[in-house]
Amino acid sequence: MPAAKPSRGFYWNYGKRLFDLFFAVTGLLLLSPLFILIAVAIKIRSPGPVFYAQERVGKAGKAFRVLKFRSMVPGADRMGPEITSAGDSRVTPVGRYLRKWKLDELPQLWNVLKGEMSIVGPRPELPSYVRNYTPEQREVLSVRPGITDLATIQYRHEEQILASSNDVARFYAEVVLPHKLSLNRLYIEKLSLFLDVKLILQTLRVIPAAGAANKTAAHEGSSSGNSTPQQRENLHKTPR
Repeated sequence: MPAAKPSRGFYWNYGKRLFDLFFAVTGLLLLSPLFILIAVAIKIRSPGPVFYAQERVGKAGKAFRVLKFRSMVPGADRMGPEITSAGDSRVTPVGRYLRKWKLDELPQLWNVLKGEMSIVGPRPELPSYVRNYTPEQREVLSVRPGITDLATIQYRHEEQILASSNDVARFYAEVVLPHKLSLNRLYIEKLSLFLDVKLILQTLRVIPAAGAANKTAAHEGSSSGNSTPQQRENLHKTPR
């Protein structure tokens, strides 16, 4: 069944792509010195490539390779689960810092420039998860996936939340992912220039706070064998 299409307008048809191109080009130019520093740090501290590309599902179900700074040991995808939680031994020392501040996602500006992704939009998922989407959940494939969105803000402590569960893969598939997809559908319903700008500003505001809180959140999560009622309740709160 084809993905549902929200009402279209200038921003949907043209403006969002122009918005993406402007921020992708500007970001790649301004952040190029930071890219070099991160690349050097990765090469010095861990053998292997600087970048990591993984297959994800994009607009209209088309597969593409999402680009990240490598934050795990080479071959990590063959050494454990697809989902990463706090304390995962596959994450390198530099990778922990990159993940803490979401710097590993910056190379996705290249995906945006190529037209595979958008600055704001539903985060692209692995094919193994997309195969199990309901027809309603497949609505998220009607737009380009993004670097940030409502779910990214809501789940800025995702690795700590997952670490609180005894079965990370099941908890993600049955609890976290369905809620993420509901937030994605809400974003598509309300898609506008104003909302995109608002979400970018919210992302810039919450990432530093999330990075500073990661250590505390990880400690609290490790003290329990499973997710707490409060954590489950927080999963269903939509950020303002």
